[in-house]
Amino acid sequence: QVQLVESGGGLVQAGGSLRLSCATSEPTFSTYPLGWFRQAPGKEREFVAAISWSGTGTDYEKFVKGRFTISKDNAAKTVDLQMNSLAPEDTAVYYCAAGNRFQPTGVWVYWGQGTQVTVSS
Repeated sequence: QVQLVESGGGLVQAGGSLRLSCATSEPTFSTYPLGWFRQAPGKEREFVAAISWSGTGTDYEKFVKGRFTISKDNAAKTVDLQMNSLAPEDTAVYYCAAGNRFQPTGVWVYWGQGTQVTVSS
């Protein structure tokens, strides 16, 4: 059974940083591309970033390039999203997902419950 558990969300001021973490286990961690999505109130869920199962490939949505970094922690079996220079428009519930490729066009089959990120102005 694939389990994805997000943590690290919270309230931060504009310009601040947060680090989200998605905990999983084997074989999920080493088998699936893993990604982060977000959903703001009244909006559709959107792709944020993803990383290949090997950790050598990444993809980002253009609105987070240069501000967010996705990475894998092989020891902890987590996929992390470092978010810097946060803005109020980054406010959303952030979801971790496992799919079949590390691009937004991938089929994302498994989802976590989400973690709330709120950026105040």
